[in-house]
Amino acid sequence: MKKLALLFFFLFALGSVFAQQKAVTETGDEVVLYSDGTWKYVNQSSARDTLIPVNHHKFKKDKANTFLLKSKVVDVGFWVNPKLWSFKKGDANESAEYKFQYKLGDLYGMVITEQIQVPLKSFKSIALENGRKAAPDLKVVDQQYRTVNGHKVLFLQMDGTIQGIKFSYYGYYYSDKTGSVQFITYTAQQTMDQYKKVCDDLLNGLVVLN
Repeated sequence: MKKLALLFFFLFALGSVFAQQKAVTETGDEVVLYSDGTWKYVNQSSARDTLIPVNHHKFKKDKANTFLLKSKVVDVGFWVNPKLWSFKKGDANESAEYKFQYKLGDLYGMVITEQIQVPLKSFKSIALENGRKAAPDLKVVDQQYRTVNGHKVLFLQMDGTIQGIKFSYYGYYYSDKTGSVQFITYTAQQTMDQYKKVCDDLLNGLVVLN
């Protein structure tokens, strides 16, 4: 599954060639065309798309997360459980500052940091726009604001298809005056449900450093 992890990472973070194509119908609606002859609308507006609910649960770092990774770009850190996750710095030509791999299964993660402050409510449209360069059918299937270790973040779960592979992104988005952070885990759609707690335990290691 290592090749699959690289496919997810590079196509989402950098954009690349993809199997699906976009088209416009006679009525002006944008659709995604698949190689098997099927299609679906790119944008299907609903109240869910505009209203992001607030989860009032207070999310905190798991006690098993004992190793602190610090960003060199933004004043944030990431507490990691080294028994469950291997991690390394991203290469100079990659957008990710850190990359993660779950030791017990096909689950991966990355941290993308930038010295640009972004309103939380804008992250959704930015993530969708960037992600659809690789997966035109990318859509948000869950979204909410959360309080993680005392700070407000946007949580998004997005599903899409890359070269016929159905995948899920599950992550946190945070920004302050020092910059912005995308802390994302990803795997195949068929395995996301079994990994959600593992993802949450990793993501809840996000902390703001003073």
